[in-house]
Amino acid sequence: MALTGRAGLLAALAAIVVLLAPEPGLVVPVAALVLAALVAADLLLAGRVRGLRFHRDGEQRVRLGQSATIGLTVDNPGPRRVRGVLRDAWHPSAGAAPRRAALDVPPRERRRLVTTLTPTRRGDRESVAVTVRSFGPLGLAARQRTFHVPWTVRVLPPFLSRRHLPARLARLRELDGRHPALVRGQGTEFDSLREYVAGDDVRSIDWRASARRSDVVVRTWRPERDRRVLIVLDTGRTSAGRVGVAPLPGSGPSGWPRLDWSMDAALLLAALAARAGDRVDFLAYDRAVRAQVSGASRTEVLSSLVNVMAPIEAELVEADAAGMVAAVLSRARRRCLVVLLTDLNAAAMREGLLPELPSLSSRHMVLVAAVADPRVADMAAGRGTAEAVYDAAAAERLRGERREITAVLRRHGVEVVDALPEDVAPALADAYLALKAAGRL
Repeated sequence: MALTGRAGLLAALAAIVVLLAPEPGLVVPVAALVLAALVAADLLLAGRVRGLRFHRDGEQRVRLGQSATIGLTVDNPGPRRVRGVLRDAWHPSAGAAPRRAALDVPPRERRRLVTTLTPTRRGDRESVAVTVRSFGPLGLAARQRTFHVPWTVRVLPPFLSRRHLPARLARLRELDGRHPALVRGQGTEFDSLREYVAGDDVRSIDWRASARRSDVVVRTWRPERDRRVLIVLDTGRTSAGRVGVAPLPGSGPSGWPRLDWSMDAALLLAALAARAGDRVDFLAYDRAVRAQVSGASRTEVLSSLVNVMAPIEAELVEADAAGMVAAVLSRARRRCLVVLLTDLNAAAMREGLLPELPSLSSRHMVLVAAVADPRVADMAAGRGTAEAVYDAAAAERLRGERREITAVLRRHGVEVVDALPEDVAPALADAYLALKAAGRL
């Protein structure tokens, strides 16, 4: 049961009558009885909420930054009209609107209400509860009951780097020889023979074919296809740091976590590699496997990735590099391209990945991609005050450590991409295309 503002107003009027009455002692119990009788009568005449039935429908997946529509059907099997207010409660990050809706369901009929969700975070957003308050005809009291009507909406990564895909696909077509501006990569798969033209690499001349044709001909190659790309996402503590400017409204002023920027880069790489004819697998790891995709077809790999990435959150633990390398080696028996999306944190690298790197780089081509913090460059340029100078010194030291770690990785034969948040996705795609053009996959 719930009392309304009208009941309070009526009680206030009764109090005024009591104060003005010549014998307040006699008026008080009468006023109380009258008020109680009116509230009880209003409550008895209100529509029953206990027997209401609910059914949900609508979208179950939505990209971050977009909106989803969820329908809630209220069925009233009782003999009285249910008139009141309904509150469909969701977690705050679901961005549900409206929070309350007027409800008027005649007996043995149903009504459908619509809630719009505009989520501000990835992951599974679940409904909390549905609360119905049914008012009586006098509006003094209401029957109230809370129901659990489950529904889950999975908020997928937004894949903002999708805008870079057409330009990279054009470059891929050039490498693959399907573009009018024919550019041949130094792949390992023989494509065709053609006449030598000035500027061709003399190492590509086929001397036997030239002797047969009495003309100089060269071999052309196409980039390798049907190679395997294993994307490994580090979900340890370093991936939780927020960097850059949040690209979506409602994401907060402190930027996106490194994890989300890395996911965006992984999606662009997966889309590009799938179009290139390569097989793409995925592994998220910190101290255990958090998610994985293996064996998905080239047409389904992108949808599989966004689906498994959606609920992944950064774990505030140090990533187990030895376990991560063991998980990669157990899943990749044959040589492939291993793309590790992590942070070039000097302490974590020296104690974690670097000791385990030789066992990985000796069997696979390794590419490490990291998201740099743009605030470090801004701090390094500060000289205005003594505090700014100290900040600049700390920032310059951090940049030096990242350069040192990058040099160590490259000495181990590892390719490194270290870019700002907005640039890491296209930079990773360019690195993949460069490896493909050089025939190193």
